[in-house]
Amino acid sequence: MTTENLQTRAINALRFLSADGVQKANSGHPGLPMGGAAMAYTIWTRHLRHNPRNPKWAGRDRFILSGGHGSMLLYSLLHLTGYDLPLDELKNFRQWGSLTPGHPEYGLTPGVELTTGPLGQGFSSGVGMAIAASHLAATFNQRGHEIIDPFIYAIVTDGDLMEGVASEAASLAGHLSLGRLIYLYDDNHISIDGSTDLAFTEDRAARFSSYGWQVLRVEDGNDVEAIDRAIQEAKLDPRPSIIMCRTIIGFGAPNRQGTSKAHGEPLGDEELNAAKDNLGWPKEPRFFIPDDVLEFYRKAVDKGRELEYDWKMKFEAYSRLYPALGSELQRRLKGELPEGWESTLPTFPVDAKGMATRAASGKVINALAPKLPELIGGSADLAPSNNTKIDGSPAFQKGSYEGRNFHFGVREHAMGSALNGMAVFGGVIPYGATFLVFADYMRAAVRLAALSHYPSIFIFTHDSVGLGEDGPTHQPVEHLMSLRLIPNLVVIRPADANETAAAWKVAIERRNGPTVLALTRQNLPTLESSAQVEKGAYVLKDFGTPEMILMASGSEVSLILEAAQKLADEGRGVRVVSFPSWELFEKQDEAYRESVLPKNLQKRLAVEAGAGTGWERYAKSSISIERYGASAPAKIIFEKLGFTVENVVAKAKGL
Repeated sequence: MTTENLQTRAINALRFLSADGVQKANSGHPGLPMGGAAMAYTIWTRHLRHNPRNPKWAGRDRFILSGGHGSMLLYSLLHLTGYDLPLDELKNFRQWGSLTPGHPEYGLTPGVELTTGPLGQGFSSGVGMAIAASHLAATFNQRGHEIIDPFIYAIVTDGDLMEGVASEAASLAGHLSLGRLIYLYDDNHISIDGSTDLAFTEDRAARFSSYGWQVLRVEDGNDVEAIDRAIQEAKLDPRPSIIMCRTIIGFGAPNRQGTSKAHGEPLGDEELNAAKDNLGWPKEPRFFIPDDVLEFYRKAVDKGRELEYDWKMKFEAYSRLYPALGSELQRRLKGELPEGWESTLPTFPVDAKGMATRAASGKVINALAPKLPELIGGSADLAPSNNTKIDGSPAFQKGSYEGRNFHFGVREHAMGSALNGMAVFGGVIPYGATFLVFADYMRAAVRLAALSHYPSIFIFTHDSVGLGEDGPTHQPVEHLMSLRLIPNLVVIRPADANETAAAWKVAIERRNGPTVLALTRQNLPTLESSAQVEKGAYVLKDFGTPEMILMASGSEVSLILEAAQKLADEGRGVRVVSFPSWELFEKQDEAYRESVLPKNLQKRLAVEAGAGTGWERYAKSSISIERYGASAPAKIIFEKLGFTVENVVAKAKGL
């Protein structure tokens, strides 16, 4: 059997394992796996450094299938190369409880590096992975000891390139010259609606060249040698590279290849059998893997073990020469926090004037930065407003990848996706900031972080109508509540500087999902409290024996505290509850929740400068905002919309 014949059959094994999985599920996308199999084969058998028996090996390259609808291609690669993904899981594609869902999910399937599916997210999070890798390399590598040296490979699609988030991320990657990125573009000219001529006719090569990428072409996407040469060339260029591979969607299917019918539905038994005849593949049994093909792919197990062993030897040599760096890198790659890091969290004195929580956050970041060198981040062109700069550190730029301050530009969505890539790459704790109203621009990335349990930290300042004169286009109303709807996202809206510090502690310790910090533009009094943010809600103060409860988050806590004092002066018993995080409160046991919000105390008023929907689970009445804001000084807006001591007192008396 010739090597060329074995290679052809190894590629066809990818095609037909994928097509058989889609057919058995009677659901899925056979077109990408059949058209892109040669690209995947070339990456995985000639270039990708990985260890199937240790998918988390720190020295590995990363592979992203950004067109996540082609997930059976990835599952076929993982099974064939020896990951813990049995053939029965491929046969159970898209079924309840399987490890092979319709789109790849990080943390579910061994070897899946990123959750992909929403197009453009894999492309953009790969940029974040390259950022993290470049930062760690600049921080730790020494001449002759390049411990951090991965490439980030991806297969990207027409759909990825059409999505705006990919354009944002590609522009940023080109500016930063992230040469660790090597993306193979599945240029098949077909989308669900039909030919890409319907809506996608710009010169993609010129576009990426203008971004600062190296653009390479492979005229035949089945030409393994040409793909191999292009990848080798890409590795030598300091720029990110995109290899435009002209492919045929559904390759081999005689009646459907090259058409939109091959994209998103099973081929059908007749067409699938015809495709197998066309490419010389047995029609039966389904999920057929020739012994020599499996043996060939499974060489990845021994090769991966050797690659990891060699890397460990290099790491040991590095650690002997640079023990402090070696110990620090090992700690960071394990995701361990330095002992006593929380002792650097600042404590703020009681102060009637206080400060904006965005300003307090900036002080917390700079207090933590010396003790937490892995804390890195920035802003979508709003660093002075978001207070995200780490003093004394340069910006992360081409030529200074050791920098900890990031200028994401006015690219909120790419920032969110990049943070996810940075977080999942490891070794860093990334944060990114913008105004709360612009959370809309990056919602898909926030949702994927929550779904995938990425520990990204999203800072959203200017969190209410309190930002004032910029008016309703910049004043969030529904945003806080809409973020609370996202499962596994912890939203924290601190009431003062000390709650802000406590919120940062929660965000840094939280490793199983993302955290949102919603912060004010306007000054807030620094309160006398225990700042029990980790509890989600806590009793800030009882005025006498409570007959009613006033609860609020963020800037409205000081308002209800003042109102409670007036009510107490009139002889009313009032409990004031600071409620920075619904999600954290719901994690507490029933006894604690009852101690804060006793069931026998039903006179409850919630006050929050945003949409009130949802507060009914905790309070019978609320003061909220059910309209857009206005352009005026913050004090006037709050007065006009009922956020005054007098209105809170009146509403409380009516409970």
